[in-house]
Amino acid sequence: MANYNVLIMGASYGSLLATKLLFGGHKITMVCLPAEVEAFNKDGARVRLPVRGRKEPVELDSRKLPGKLAAAGPGDINPKDYDLVALAMQEPQYRSPGVRELLDAVARSRVPCMSIMNMPPVPYLKRIPGLPTDPLKPAFTDASVWDNFEPGMLTLCSPDPQAIRPPGEKINVLQVTLPTNFKVARFDSDKSTAILRQMEADIEAARYDPGDGPIQLPVKLKVHDSIFVPLAKWAMLLTGNYRCVTKDGAIDIKDAVHRDIEASRAVYNWVSGVCERIGASPNDLVPFEKYAAAANDLVRPSSAARALNNGAPNIERTDRLVQLIGAQYGMRNTVVDQTVALVDARLAANRKTAAA
Repeated sequence: MANYNVLIMGASYGSLLATKLLFGGHKITMVCLPAEVEAFNKDGARVRLPVRGRKEPVELDSRKLPGKLAAAGPGDINPKDYDLVALAMQEPQYRSPGVRELLDAVARSRVPCMSIMNMPPVPYLKRIPGLPTDPLKPAFTDASVWDNFEPGMLTLCSPDPQAIRPPGEKINVLQVTLPTNFKVARFDSDKSTAILRQMEADIEAARYDPGDGPIQLPVKLKVHDSIFVPLAKWAMLLTGNYRCVTKDGAIDIKDAVHRDIEASRAVYNWVSGVCERIGASPNDLVPFEKYAAAANDLVRPSSAARALNNGAPNIERTDRLVQLIGAQYGMRNTVVDQTVALVDARLAANRKTAAA
């Protein structure tokens, strides 16, 4: 079995995937901010996972796992040294100085690249047969950062597991709040897809001994042949995450979904309809009931809503992307239009404050 060299751009969410891959003996380098580089290189990554039947979460220490984890700044990396690159930052961050140049070097290196963003990069959208992508560019903070990618070399992994950095803890600690699976679509090439399939098998086979015998841990990597499977997250984002944004601040995902369940069902089914219109089969998607049940455990506002509250001038705009795709096929939804308008207004206010 090969051990791979994996580059992960982004450390908070990236440390979850990194820690899972360490079980397979792979070598991981995370690209992050200087304070994070120092913390990860000194103390490793700490990931807390809830495990069914255990009262306390299991805490993984990356230094005690079979693989090797290191952290570095964007200027210290040559993408050609890696077998796979994973993108685990938020979409607006890819145009930051240093990160933008590294992303472009990744594109030109033709190393297989797996995005773990909610927002599918433009080259991934180009893999959808018959979908015009130019009209979708306004949904991106800066669509030009993706120009040099070859679509078949970039795939999408749905970031379904939810995780936070617990307040008051060190920056190398990550707490998993919803331990679901990463769902990744295959690459165009079998050779690149084989890397994903081996990682899937490594994570599946991993066992961890918290002190009372080896156990299986949640959060697996599942590889799918359909390029539409990772898009199942869109309906969840537009029903829950973006509807946490209100005129008066942020509400929990649970409240956003359950305070008007019929409105939520209508939004969810409309987004699923957009996915089916561009080629998804109903089997690629997740039924509303399953999502609504999971949303009962999502008792904090989404990262998008928190970022808006904290004055962010840019956030990922999957809401706008899906609205634009729907519009190409004459599909509209009033609640989605209201959500997009509200997020637009909140961002405009944040930008005005930042410029003042």
